Amino acid sequence: MGTLSDKSTQSDETDFKKEILIVEDQFIEAHDLQLILEKANYNVIGIVRSVEQALDVIQTQKPDLVFLDIMLKGDKNGIYLAHILKEKNIGFIFISANSSKRILDQAKTTQPYGFIVKPFREQDILTTLEIAFYRQKYSLESQLMQQLELKNEITELINSNLKLEEALLAFAKIIQTFICFDYLEAGFVNAEQYSNLGIIRKNIDQYQIISVQKFSQIADISIKELNETYVKSQIDIKPIIYSEESLINNFQAAPIKGIISHNFGIKSYLVFPLSIAVSQRFCFTFYSRNFNVYSDENLKLLSNLENTFSQFISRFYSPAATILETKEIPQKKEKTENTKSGFEGIIGNSSQMITVFNYIKKVAPSDTSVLILGESGTGKEKIAKSIHDLSPRKDKPLIIINCGAIPENLAESLLFGHEKGAFTGALEKRIGKFELANGGTIFLDEIGEMPLELQVKLLRVLQEREIERVGGLMPIKIDVRIIAATNKNLEEEVAAGRFRMDLYYRLHVFPILVPSLKKRKEDIPELADHFIKIYSERMNRKVPMLSDNALQQITNYDWPGNIRELEHLIQRTLLLTEGNTIKAIEFSPSSKMHTQQNTDSFSIKTILENERDYILYILKKCNGKISGAGGAAEILDIHPSTLNSKIKKLEIKREIS
Repeated sequence: MGTLSDKSTQSDETDFKKEILIVEDQFIEAHDLQLILEKANYNVIGIVRSVEQALDVIQTQKPDLVFLDIMLKGDKNGIYLAHILKEKNIGFIFISANSSKRILDQAKTTQPYGFIVKPFREQDILTTLEIAFYRQKYSLESQLMQQLELKNEITELINSNLKLEEALLAFAKIIQTFICFDYLEAGFVNAEQYSNLGIIRKNIDQYQIISVQKFSQIADISIKELNETYVKSQIDIKPIIYSEESLINNFQAAPIKGIISHNFGIKSYLVFPLSIAVSQRFCFTFYSRNFNVYSDENLKLLSNLENTFSQFISRFYSPAATILETKEIPQKKEKTENTKSGFEGIIGNSSQMITVFNYIKKVAPSDTSVLILGESGTGKEKIAKSIHDLSPRKDKPLIIINCGAIPENLAESLLFGHEKGAFTGALEKRIGKFELANGGTIFLDEIGEMPLELQVKLLRVLQEREIERVGGLMPIKIDVRIIAATNKNLEEEVAAGRFRMDLYYRLHVFPILVPSLKKRKEDIPELADHFIKIYSERMNRKVPMLSDNALQQITNYDWPGNIRELEHLIQRTLLLTEGNTIKAIEFSPSSKMHTQQNTDSFSIKTILENERDYILYILKKCNGKISGAGGAAEILDIHPSTLNSKIKKLEIKREIS
């Protein structure tokens, strides 16, 4: 990768200029930006002042990248245009006079390639551009790589000797990495009867076929009633995503989807129909228990592989194979250790953790930088280790650095090494952590604690893939993958000037959010059993049972210290327990204090918190229905769009049962 200084030379050598559109309603700033870009040998195809003008330009010319002001002339702002650019796969960089957290949060939803705060400097523009084109290149390469990988795996399946049921289970495991789901429905579009097969995900790597007969039992509806419901359900003829209000409305048009969603706790789904022959249509529907899981990128990936899916259907869906016997298909039992191959030490089968596992599987094979986000004690280091273990670099070193524990005066020497005599006390040459990790992975834990001066040097390593030892005369080329983690809100750190924006966007190529323990309480029993077994073995004692009372205690607790706190509490409890049963959990004084604080603060709420509680109460009473007769909007006497805005603002949509 070249440096900033030789960008013009590179452009001249390739005789190709990147084309850039400037969307900015302040003439002086737009003109200054144009001069900076043209000086660096970019081609500015135009300066426009509004969203409408920008859309007119994009219809005739497709820029390589757009510089986009957030506040523009007219009734539409830059955030609105950003969503359109994203749909058209045109990269963009925000420029704004406001770097508040609110603006950053709005900008983040559009997934920009950069964000520059006015007044900008030439170096800011050029550095951000380089990062933007790096991210854009990764995005395109990633899409093509995913498409090729998925196509190859399904092609192998087509050429196998599997039967229909086995092929569907294998298909589910393959596609889960790319299009996550909790329930997958597949079958020919049949106007006379419901004959679709379902595949339910039971945990990380176990799936079960749900036949029509089995679904009839689960839903407690006769097959005759299922057929009648299916016949009067609307059939989608084009790929489409349903979530929130559109999902609720679709239940009325396609009640069969409502039955599935009700019985499996579904909150969004993606419908992907495709033509197999002149008169035959087949449909895959991906269901998720989470809101807003599916995106246009998912639809694009599926559309690009439509021919491969058609081959899969033609291969396995012969007339004799489409209807399964009424008996349940026996599932092969797998050893627990193999179920989570590559995820050793990570416990959990909750939907939140399954999403994390999917992300790990998706990003591990590449060399993409990964940013792991989450509270202290959630297991971010184990996530980093899993990414390394599942990558082609698994046989090379994984070097772990706690950025918050590096002495500032020794940081550069520790990371990049030093030559003998480079400074007082440098009695011999020292190899730095980055050099030790060559060919492997370096994990920068608590990256938010890294001093600004060191952030600059890290950015250079990321850009140029080379280091310089302290006192060294020549740069040393290195090949390392960067994984970083933090428990801080980096957007707030950027806004406060404590973290470099260019480094943030360089690291934020593939973020993974690790959920806190209180957001995945269904994993607590398994985690507790895991720690009880580990520490019982270390204490050379019989493994005690966890009573229902003790389990209820740890399930009701909020775990501010997350998994680390649970582990320490289990260890302490085992030391205090006599006999073969843990009858009660003795929380530490600090834990009791935290619980008391939560109880005391319950009665003291802001106006927004009270509004949030009331809207949530009404939504639960209406079973999540927002618009129409008997909907929450009617009861609250406000417009449905206003209610949707409040739901989004107050972040309550994920709590609607």
